[in-house]
Amino acid sequence: MDYQTITFSIDAGIARITLNRPDRLNAFNVRMQDELFDAFERIDAPDSGARVLLLGANGRGFCSGVDLTDRKPLPEGQKHDLGASLEAKNPLFSRLYHSPIPVVCAVNGVAAGMGVGLALACDIVVAARSASFVLAFSRIGLMPDCGVSFFLPRLIGPARANACALLGEKIGAEQAQAWGMVWKVVDDAALPDEALAIAQRLAAGPTRSYRRISATIKAGVEASLEDILQQEADGQRELGFTEDYAEGVLAFLEKRPAKFNGR
Repeated sequence: MDYQTITFSIDAGIARITLNRPDRLNAFNVRMQDELFDAFERIDAPDSGARVLLLGANGRGFCSGVDLTDRKPLPEGQKHDLGASLEAKNPLFSRLYHSPIPVVCAVNGVAAGMGVGLALACDIVVAARSASFVLAFSRIGLMPDCGVSFFLPRLIGPARANACALLGEKIGAEQAQAWGMVWKVVDDAALPDEALAIAQRLAAGPTRSYRRISATIKAGVEASLEDILQQEADGQRELGFTEDYAEGVLAFLEKRPAKFNGR
């Protein structure tokens, strides 16, 4: 596919997707939706070599939400089916949240509406100090979507999530970190290097271990203790037979850095 709204590459185990509509603050349109689906298919290909995904954005904002100008005018009296539109988008957020490889997100500037959903679906979120998160759905008579109603209360609790969604007030980066929405806040100029450093660290790590860790932690917010205990046992059983585990133990005994291969 000829990418027009994102840039995409895979190099040294790092798949990089960068939203690339800076003139529209990376507002999400149908073209971007199609290009993201295509990029995910390439990442999921058996020979892609991707071991971590780094998601970011060009320009002065991460994602300002859905591009309302992308909707075609309808005859008088007809209205757009917003539910159908979401049903077409929703697999993107499920794919991010259940990614087989770790996902690092670098948030620069504003993340609004579905931009919040994009960020919170990722495993590790690093925000620029000038970044902000806005849920303005209620200002136009709508409700949060794109997974925000799932992600937000699990990260910051239902009381804060309710206030954020009902009042639509901007949440600054440092407040987001204090509440647990993001992992780290860094100076704006340091954001690209910090996010890349995390991605490089994960790309050199035990990929199958990361997959099990992430999946089990996510299940932990919903499953019973007994379910999680069994998932932990199943995961350790699988990982105990991997080459990475053998290498990790040997490297520990030999007092040297481990060289993981993802197998």
